[in-house]
Amino acid sequence: MRVLVLGAGLMGRGAVFDLVRHGQVDEVIVGDIDLSAAERLAREMGDKARPVQVDARDRDTLLRLFSEVDTVVSAVSYTVNELHTEVAIETGTPMCDLGGNLHVVRRQLEMSDRARDAGITVIPDCGLAPGLTNVLARAGIDELTSVESVKIRVGGLQQEPRPPLNYSLVFSVEGLINEYVEPCMVLRDGKITFEDPLVGFEQIEFPEPFGTLEAFNTSGGTSTLPLTYEGKVKNLDYKTIRYPGHGHKMWCLMKLGLMDSEEQDFDGVRIAPRRVLERLLERNLPPSGKDVTLLRVTVEGWKGTESRRVEFEMIDYYDEKTGLTSMMRTTSFPAAIAAVMLADGTISQRGVLPPEVSIPPEPFLRELAERGVHVEKRVY
Repeated sequence: MRVLVLGAGLMGRGAVFDLVRHGQVDEVIVGDIDLSAAERLAREMGDKARPVQVDARDRDTLLRLFSEVDTVVSAVSYTVNELHTEVAIETGTPMCDLGGNLHVVRRQLEMSDRARDAGITVIPDCGLAPGLTNVLARAGIDELTSVESVKIRVGGLQQEPRPPLNYSLVFSVEGLINEYVEPCMVLRDGKITFEDPLVGFEQIEFPEPFGTLEAFNTSGGTSTLPLTYEGKVKNLDYKTIRYPGHGHKMWCLMKLGLMDSEEQDFDGVRIAPRRVLERLLERNLPPSGKDVTLLRVTVEGWKGTESRRVEFEMIDYYDEKTGLTSMMRTTSFPAAIAAVMLADGTISQRGVLPPEVSIPPEPFLRELAERGVHVEKRVY
């Protein structure tokens, strides 16, 4: 099996790390616009990895590379995922990506008939949240006769928080600000609606040393779940977990206009305030260092005439042995697993399909556990 991984950044590195260790994978092509970055990663990962220079927006090069492999992981900006889906359909190559923008995902879903006619599967939003959380939500929903609520709570945190925000950039600053400014799609009374980000604060408890944390609305985490389960699930929402106080500080920055994307004039210089904030966050937030990912997906409803709650919980730490952050492990491993499932036939449905529709929960979670990413299931 030959796999193409587009992007030699943090998440691309995690995907390549996993794939070169897979017994079914013979070669991993590492593609990046920066050839030196691809070469460094390939050298680090050993003989199975081969570097190539590729602009993720260059259709001709993508057509050639997609034609050479059995499956693709796109670990670059969501802005090119629509193009990559088109190329996958044209070359007949199954693909998954890390998503990050529902508007892009919906345009990908519109190509589902074309993908089915081409005999392939494309899975957008195949990371942590969305991605793993979609699969867990499906697993819980499938156990119940009727579903009252699905609550998804996820956060990537430093193990030792540092002020002023008690946060570090465990993934792209662009994606972080998107979560804090865009509307949040949820289900209320079985219907799709939109709520504001950076509101809806609640306390959430995790085992020590974490204790009481906060969770609040952010966009993107529900992904396609409201579309898939509208009319079938009464209430469904997603909130991001942070150390107490972080959310209100970010709310203040948002209200001050520092997350605005529209360019403004400052003493003759036109610039979007958001760009300034992004650069300052990149410059001044502490390195991610040793991180931890907290996840809890709670599905409540009825099994026949009995009320039931199905809960999934994950606490995943920075890997001292490999140097992989928890965010890399929990985001890129799901994509790598899905890519192999696409190539070996484990995923048999065809079309552009979200994770909750296309990925079978049991073998997927078993593969994650074999990589040391353990999700505990509790039924009440």
